Amino acid sequence: MTHDHTHMDWPTMLPLLERGAELRTPLYRQAAAWLTDLLPMGATRRILDVGSGPGVLSRILADAFPYAEVVAVDATPELLERARERNADLGGRITTRLAELPAAVDELGEADLVWAGESVHHIGDQRAALAGLARRLRPGGMLALAEGGLAARHLPRDIGIGRPGLEARVEAASAGWFGEMRAALPGAREETEDWPALLTAAGLVPAGTRTFLLDVPAPVPAAVREHIVEVFTRTRTGLADRLPAEDLATLDRLLDPDDPAGLHHRPDPYLLTARTVHTARRAS
Repeated sequence: MTHDHTHMDWPTMLPLLERGAELRTPLYRQAAAWLTDLLPMGATRRILDVGSGPGVLSRILADAFPYAEVVAVDATPELLERARERNADLGGRITTRLAELPAAVDELGEADLVWAGESVHHIGDQRAALAGLARRLRPGGMLALAEGGLAARHLPRDIGIGRPGLEARVEAASAGWFGEMRAALPGAREETEDWPALLTAAGLVPAGTRTFLLDVPAPVPAAVREHIVEVFTRTRTGLADRLPAEDLATLDRLLDPDDPAGLHHRPDPYLLTARTVHTARRAS
């Protein structure tokens, strides 16, 4: 495994991943409730949470489908260990499976629901990945694919320091990084991200797409402020070679705990984001 600028250091990212997922819990609960409208709750007995990370979504799915076993699937042992710790009180209803996808997809067993939350875009051949996940579905089962939505925003366009539009430029730089990350994946293949069409190509019947919003307006609670500081810290480190010096200087001020204009003190940070979920069903 290479460790270049596009490599994802998942163990190091664990606190950021976990806190981010926890803060998005209201959004994910809405998505899970929608899935219970599409699937018979009593007949949903096995769920695969593909790319589960620390298991926050695994718990939400277990709560939404109380008769189901949920299998948290991930390729990073440290994330699965945290998933086991978080969900130990459920008495074995949430189990974990270490698996590198797509190679191990056919070893995961059958499921009534496969949830793939922002994980397919980390697989080089996304079309083949979806076909593999579709094979895991029992007749009438559903694949729920969380991909796309709106990138998180945290600050006004003009924050009073630096050039206005900082987050728009950060988003553009992140998009460039994302493209390079995708191109560096094993078996990488360019694909038009028409997710319903890709689900159809995998042999499934699209069952609907919905977008779920998270809106935490200013002034934010302490947990959200801490998360925003973590996000901007990662931005400053990860995009240092992609942003102009003026923006890096602005980020340094935002991250300075002694600067009155910094994120630790200013009253205007907020959290606004959205996640899109595409669903498709295997024919009965």
